[in-house]
Amino acid sequence: MTNDSNATTPTNPAQRTVLITGGGRGIGGAAAVLCAELGWAVAVNYATGSAAAQGMVARIRAAGGTALAVQADVSDEAQVLEMFACIDKELPPLGALVNNAGVVDMPARVDGMTLARLQRMFAINVFGSFMCAREAVKRLSTRQGGSGGVIVNLSSAAARLGSPGQYVDYAAAKGAIDTFTVGLAKEVAAEGIRVNAVRPGLIDTEIHASGGLPDRAQQLAPQVPMQRTGSAEEVARAVVWLMSDASSYTTGSIIDVTGGR
Repeated sequence: MTNDSNATTPTNPAQRTVLITGGGRGIGGAAAVLCAELGWAVAVNYATGSAAAQGMVARIRAAGGTALAVQADVSDEAQVLEMFACIDKELPPLGALVNNAGVVDMPARVDGMTLARLQRMFAINVFGSFMCAREAVKRLSTRQGGSGGVIVNLSSAAARLGSPGQYVDYAAAKGAIDTFTVGLAKEVAAEGIRVNAVRPGLIDTEIHASGGLPDRAQQLAPQVPMQRTGSAEEVARAVVWLMSDASSYTTGSIIDVTGGR
């Protein structure tokens, strides 16, 4: 067993794998491309978007990288376990996890939210992140024989803003991710694992359409101090920085990528 004091283990992407949940498109897809360019083997997780995930894998392989699409609903524990077992078998050792998979729902007030909606919201956004992080820690922790690594969680500016009248449940779930990030970072800091989060603001991705407001980001852009929406690539750059040795003394941090909002 490796000494727990080895808390500054570099995260060298050579011969290491990053698992990106929801990695077929949007922020996850942008992160997958950047990670592959830096030499990571990329496990592209998807729940239902097989075509997008396979397309991302094909893109990475065409550029000379290593990638594998892995289907799993992160809210289902059995599927999470199968996903990690597949990665263990098919790819180099795990070195990083990006907890990116997430959902929103149709705009609603709290007094109109059903239990089924709340259960889905927290099962995917919160429970899924916990279970994936749990399995990653088992593989990365120097206390458990690993060689260290990084975990990056995707939060949201909604955690600070509350999203009244639209997505208070989503905001609350992302608030849980903020707290989870800080707590887990302290828990595994002496085991070679750094845990941080990125909190995107108004980003031009398909998640707004899935919540019934495809033009939401553009409509709210004037409220952003920088007067524009952000791109998936801009968020992905922050994710990749947190995965790199350039952030070697950074853990338990939450980086806002919000244009000042």
